[in-house]
Amino acid sequence: MNKDVMILTGAGQIGMAIARRMGYGMKIIVGDKRKENADAIADILNKAGFDALPAEMDLASRTSILALIDMAQQYGKIKYLVNAAGVSPSQASVETILKVDLYGTAVLLEETGKVIAENGVGVTISSQSGHRLPALDAEIDRLLACTPTEELLSLGILQPQNIRDTLHAYQLAKRCNVKRVMAEAVKWGKCGARINSISPGIIVTPLAIDEFNGPRGDFYKNMFAKCPAGRPGTADEVANVAELLMNEHGAFITGADFLVDGGATASYFYGPLCPQTGA
Repeated sequence: MNKDVMILTGAGQIGMAIARRMGYGMKIIVGDKRKENADAIADILNKAGFDALPAEMDLASRTSILALIDMAQQYGKIKYLVNAAGVSPSQASVETILKVDLYGTAVLLEETGKVIAENGVGVTISSQSGHRLPALDAEIDRLLACTPTEELLSLGILQPQNIRDTLHAYQLAKRCNVKRVMAEAVKWGKCGARINSISPGIIVTPLAIDEFNGPRGDFYKNMFAKCPAGRPGTADEVANVAELLMNEHGAFITGADFLVDGGATASYFYGPLCPQTGA
């Protein structure tokens, strides 16, 4: 029997929290570059009564993305896309961040948009980091939004001499995610589907705990201590927003980005995290 299908890319806590909120009654295809991670999340979901199937998937590869989509279509129409895959500034090189977080996300949104079911919905996880990047001019924004995917990494702004470090590369990738979502929303709308992004701040996950205890730990602890919420967030709080965007209450929302960071970005620009204060 065919079911509606959810594609979940990135076998982590945020993606799983969204899948648990929205994936009941569906076939959930869990894709991750590390098959053992996909196996673990699928096992947790299945033991909780869901119907999940793990798969190996490399977000940096169009071939791998197409294979995952083809696998999903064998079980029914693709109703939901939850993209929580990516690498962080402390995990990867500039080149890898751009290939995975920027190019790979663009390809996934593009290819899923070609086959998404009517009334289908996608959510991609971006980051507060994209909001801390200074404003880019309108032409650069347009290029990030609309450049054909196979030409994206050739853009001048993304060349090595124009990127300071891995954090800068990550910020550019996440800004590109938001712009691609806006452009893809126009295309998805032609088949009655919607796509949005969520930009989380510091969310407690196993990876975040490693970061708290690593060389940048004091930076992260200072960030959530000095944000208006005064704490890090949880994966379920991100899932709360995803649930709104993916159900009928969010039917008029598409092409948008939702900042879920406890006010850290507000504090960065106008509060104690502002670089000018020396905090």
